[in-house]
Amino acid sequence: MKNSRNLIFILAVIFITGMFTKACGDEFLTRPAMGSLSEDVVADRNGVETLLMGAYGALSQTGSQGWGDGLPGDGAWAVCPSNWLYGSVLGTEAHKGSDAGDQPQMNTLGGMNVSPSTGFINLKWRGLYEGIARANSVLSVLPDVPISEGVFSEADKARIEAEARFLRGHFYFELKRFYNNVPWIDETVDALTPQPNDQDIWPNIEADFQFAYNNLPAVQGQAGRPNSWAAASYLAKTYMYQQKFSEAKALYDQIIPNGNTSNGLAYDLVPLDQVHNPVNKNNAESVFAIQASADDGTGTIQNANPGMMLNYPYNSPFRCCGFYQPTLYLVNSFQTVDGKPLINDFLSTPVKNDLGVLSSENFEPHSGTLDPRLDWTVGRRGVPFHDWGPHPGQRWVRDQAYSGPYASKKHIWWQKDDQDVNNPSQWAPGTSYNIPIIRFADVLLMAAEAEIETGSLSQALQYINRVRERAADESAWVKNEFNRGYAFEIVNSEAEMLALEPTSGSWVVREDTGTTFVYLGGGAADINNWNEYSEPNYNIALYDDLGNQQQAREIVRFERKLELALEGHRYFDLVRWGVAEEEINEYMDYEGDFFPASYINEGQFTPNKNEYFPIPQRQIDLSTVGGTPALQQNTGY
Repeated sequence: MKNSRNLIFILAVIFITGMFTKACGDEFLTRPAMGSLSEDVVADRNGVETLLMGAYGALSQTGSQGWGDGLPGDGAWAVCPSNWLYGSVLGTEAHKGSDAGDQPQMNTLGGMNVSPSTGFINLKWRGLYEGIARANSVLSVLPDVPISEGVFSEADKARIEAEARFLRGHFYFELKRFYNNVPWIDETVDALTPQPNDQDIWPNIEADFQFAYNNLPAVQGQAGRPNSWAAASYLAKTYMYQQKFSEAKALYDQIIPNGNTSNGLAYDLVPLDQVHNPVNKNNAESVFAIQASADDGTGTIQNANPGMMLNYPYNSPFRCCGFYQPTLYLVNSFQTVDGKPLINDFLSTPVKNDLGVLSSENFEPHSGTLDPRLDWTVGRRGVPFHDWGPHPGQRWVRDQAYSGPYASKKHIWWQKDDQDVNNPSQWAPGTSYNIPIIRFADVLLMAAEAEIETGSLSQALQYINRVRERAADESAWVKNEFNRGYAFEIVNSEAEMLALEPTSGSWVVREDTGTTFVYLGGGAADINNWNEYSEPNYNIALYDDLGNQQQAREIVRFERKLELALEGHRYFDLVRWGVAEEEINEYMDYEGDFFPASYINEGQFTPNKNEYFPIPQRQIDLSTVGGTPALQQNTGY
């Protein structure tokens, strides 16, 4: 046991200093300690706080990328904590993007053809267990740190234990919903001995979050540290995944009226234009978010969302790489009639798009009414892409015929903030965009679910309408006004515009029409060579009632789709609701007709299999002792 604890100390220190190398490979838990650090080296306040910072560092899951899987060393997208690949691409919200030959393992995942040998699955497993190992190192050392007046108090000790257990709960929550059957390894377990995956770890996850809830302060010294209300929210989410609706409701009854952020802001919904803007991060809606820094002094993007680095419009000011393109299926969901979504009929009349239309050709965007949240979620032609001008369509898309005409938008920063939030030091961008793990809108909609199942439909209605009321605030809708800051010119008449000498793609704001014109090329003096874009047509209304219980379920589930789109939740939501087979296969049938070369035509969701990912074969092999593996494979693989 002593050797395994010493090994934990070695790993923690190496992780913290960023020196963990490919040579360690998967075998790091089975190698003997070589020159281990003694416990007294780290058994003081500085030591244990440093170990805790190492556990926080694992939240970005960048340390495990590309170890011996035939993947590039910069493959952070395989383990990105936003779960854009697993939660959104697999969850009907986004295509992989780029082109068919780029990142083929994503094609395998998106087609539901994942196998135990798929390298991405092993990377994700390792990234999460790395975080657990770091949290366990804190909990292993902490009992040996002496209490000293003015140096280290019982309150300090309780807080550090609570933070470490919160982080461990987060990593295990991810493992549980990814793989279901995983081994529980805590600070008391000999990490050198392979552990079986034959127990339900939900009670252990609950215990970690409950301890954190009981022992974390309501306000922290740093916004990135979880507080007691974040722990309560994660515990309630853990209950929801187990359909413990009464327990979840009891917590939400406390969280919603009383909760506050780690930096002391009462939980609330902020305007749509602030929710995801990195200059407004750690706002009143942020329950728990993984912190990012555009410039941490290292000259890299390791702390600037490297897992999102592929997910920017292609051939654009963002440089790379055309991945993570929203689906037609998702965009069609934002249509409204009398301000309400078409929950059971959103595919009958699709949103007009520019699929197959060149950027040099005229295009008139969809004229029907839409939920205003669409254009804070999706970049579509003719609509302001923040202040980067109207999205130009095909010119910013790598292969429209493969992945469609749209761009993901929530993580995109504004041009006016470029120097403050963008790190351009590598071949793809890094940003200071915080990845939201839980935000208050998520809490409200989870609470509405709990009310529908065990409480009051009228209370659920209030929670849902609170989210919709925020979206109905016209002052925070996307508007052509955004185009003014970097327009080629602002003119007062057609004559002024036709006298300009713009380059193709330049946009002009017309004061006389209140619209934006984009020059298509071919001669600026000809009005036919200009594409006019009006304001998007939005209409959203509150619900008067939710109908019966089943109708209420459908409403809140669709509301989560609209509010939390492209935030990595959808696949896991569909699975926990038991509707993944129906919805994912409907999506594949619908979307596949538009994109015959896509991977979505190569598979389908198989029940009693695709609810979870396979246990990585590499981990099963490493767990084998005397010919018998400690880890057992999931059903269907």
